[in-house]
Amino acid sequence: MCLALHCIANVGSREMAEAFAGEIPRILVAGDTMDSVKQSAALCLLRLYKASPDLVLMGEWTSRVVHLLNDQHMGVVTAAISLITCLSSKNPDEFKTCVSLAVSRLSRIVSSASTDLQDYTYYFVPAPWLSCKLLRLLQCYPPPEDGAVKGRLVECLETILNKAQEPPKSKKVQHSNAKNAILFEAISLIIHYDSEPNLLVRACNQLGQFLQHRETNLRYLALESMCTLASSEFSHEAVKTHIETVINALKTERDVSVRQRAADLLYAMCDRSNAKQIVAEMLSYLETADYSIREEMVLKVAILAEKYAVDYSWYVDTILNLIRIAGDYVSEEVWYRVIQIVINRDDVQGYAAKTVFEALQAPACHENMVKVGGYILGEFGNLIAGDPRSSPLVQFNLLHSKFHLCSVPTRALLLSAYIKFINLFPETKATIQEVLRSDSQIRNSDVELQQRAVEYLKLSSIASTDVLATVLEEMPPFPERESSILAKLKKKKGPGAVSVELEDGKERGELNGAGERGADAAIAASNVSTPSPSADLLGLRSAAPISGSTPSAGSLLVDVFSEAGPTASSASVNDDGFLSSAPPSAASEDPAPPLPESEELLNKFVCKNNGVLFENQLLQIGIKSEYRQNLGRMYLFYGNKTSVQFTKPVEPLVEGGAQVQQVINIECLTDFVDAPLLNIKFRYGGALQNISLKLPVTINKFFQPTEMAAADFFQRWKQLSQPQQEAQKIFKATHGMDTEVLKAKLLGLGTALLENVDPNPENYVCAGVIQTKAQQVGCLLRLEPNAQAQMYRLTLRSSKDTVSQRVCDLLAEQF
Repeated sequence: MCLALHCIANVGSREMAEAFAGEIPRILVAGDTMDSVKQSAALCLLRLYKASPDLVLMGEWTSRVVHLLNDQHMGVVTAAISLITCLSSKNPDEFKTCVSLAVSRLSRIVSSASTDLQDYTYYFVPAPWLSCKLLRLLQCYPPPEDGAVKGRLVECLETILNKAQEPPKSKKVQHSNAKNAILFEAISLIIHYDSEPNLLVRACNQLGQFLQHRETNLRYLALESMCTLASSEFSHEAVKTHIETVINALKTERDVSVRQRAADLLYAMCDRSNAKQIVAEMLSYLETADYSIREEMVLKVAILAEKYAVDYSWYVDTILNLIRIAGDYVSEEVWYRVIQIVINRDDVQGYAAKTVFEALQAPACHENMVKVGGYILGEFGNLIAGDPRSSPLVQFNLLHSKFHLCSVPTRALLLSAYIKFINLFPETKATIQEVLRSDSQIRNSDVELQQRAVEYLKLSSIASTDVLATVLEEMPPFPERESSILAKLKKKKGPGAVSVELEDGKERGELNGAGERGADAAIAASNVSTPSPSADLLGLRSAAPISGSTPSAGSLLVDVFSEAGPTASSASVNDDGFLSSAPPSAASEDPAPPLPESEELLNKFVCKNNGVLFENQLLQIGIKSEYRQNLGRMYLFYGNKTSVQFTKPVEPLVEGGAQVQQVINIECLTDFVDAPLLNIKFRYGGALQNISLKLPVTINKFFQPTEMAAADFFQRWKQLSQPQQEAQKIFKATHGMDTEVLKAKLLGLGTALLENVDPNPENYVCAGVIQTKAQQVGCLLRLEPNAQAQMYRLTLRSSKDTVSQRVCDLLAEQF
């Protein structure tokens, strides 16, 4: 029988699960089954459950499987607990009775002498594998509500911590490994509960002893666990006492992974009392840091400097030092942020101008420093112009000495700084006009530089002083918003790029507006080539403000293969890559009504951005898209599935078996309900094919996730309590109620999934802000599943009633 169970487990196919999933639980809990067979049955069932969880339903066997934790045979308990842990992680409510049994079993092991368990003692440590598994099982649940069970568990954890302080009973490495494995699992459980201040502080002190242990792995694990402890209000102060040890580890550790954990711990333990010390140490370490962790270190220093800056001159010094030490690893978000803060704070502008002027005098100056210097001196150079050492001409000559060493975007920024100088310092006008008039600028091979030079030269020549002052006035303060550096640190990678497997092709786009209120998302088709893997898909790095040439609100129609494409007089691409709208009369034939399945196809893309939108025997349409704030970019791929050419009177032709690509730029002007229509027309075998689909652009695509603490969430929830601000639906589940799938769909919606906010751990709460050009709409979401009744209650609250209702309708279709 054991061999048969081993065979079923090793094959582990869905067919095996269908055939034996009902029989194996019976063997597992039967009273006359031998212990060795029970072990094999538990492990076989675990293998089948991992392969096909929908087929392995415990049902009536649940309580009997849980009671295997009381089995006399330790091997059976060890195998059973692996199965119960896996089942509990998916269905915690069904198996919550295992908590008291697990505590009881753990208590018997921890309090026993090593001789009591004979065959299960490993180098003087009683049943280490079973102890670790029991502690891991308990981490699937909150602290026990029963006072007696909780007291017994706390006693177990105290005993484990006490035993860690005892002298070792053996010098063998196996003894210390087994002992430490139990200790670290116990500390993980203490951190998970985060409710026993005494245990948390003791755990912190125990980990502190490991920080100087000769074993590299123990130092690594101690640093990693202390990072989590640092976030607890009970143990944060205890963690801070080890700051000198951690700083020493950052400087002296030979293993780069341990140094990285030390940097993580410094970041986690930082607060107002030690921010300057920690930032200084991290900056010092950055000069010799391993290249693989420099970018992350830069982001952490930038975040800490901003978060704990009481004196903003210290913040400016820190960021400029950061650029000097690790300029190559300073992302755009970092230097954008320092400029935003300097512009928003009058008290630091003069100091920033003086400091950046001094930094630019270094012989070797990083390009990011030149960018910051060009921007700040262009705005606030007048604040230091009274000093002869930083007179207007000296400032200009200093900036211009860096010009020829910089890339095109930085040169463009410097040209903008020069025209600002003409406004700030009229005495520099002749010198700067001479630079702008030189052949290297006015005849530059780069179109952007040439255009700026020509326009700035003309502006400085013909505009009066008043006009010039109006056009080139100081930048207004930026709106206060969450730092984008923090979001970058969470991702720890750049914006995702669309990987295109299909052939490039040229498409003509056309926009038709209908009078009825519909999708106010501005959809524009443009002939954009496939981006490189590092391309900025949304063009946000260099995009100027969107001009007024975007289409008016309406049910916008993208006519993909229109036989009458837009002419130069009816449509043109503006600087932002958006195509201005063509007149409605441009369409040669009326579009077909949307296909009956359009709404169903649209719902498939509410929580995802990539996939096949439509497919029939002739044509396949694939989509890849990305959204950021109120902008989006969508790639449409048209595949001819036939061997015959799709013919048209004008280009493009789609050869048999070929694929072409179209890029659509999207801007959300205000909230909307109806999705835009996509109309495709082509001739196949002489017959006109006319297909209309709903383009999968829904209001939730413009969500920006928002992290919130529990108190903030419920305070905002109460503020949005008016009836028109709430939309609610109670509906039957149409798919399985799998926890991971639910989380994935809620994250796919675009909101932030907030952990440990709702008092009921079964519920899900989310928060996000819908970004439109007209306004920002904050949204809060609460999803309450009832697994027993297979029902959901979904509640949406937002500052705009139409948004609440639309998001509620969209999301209800996903479950």
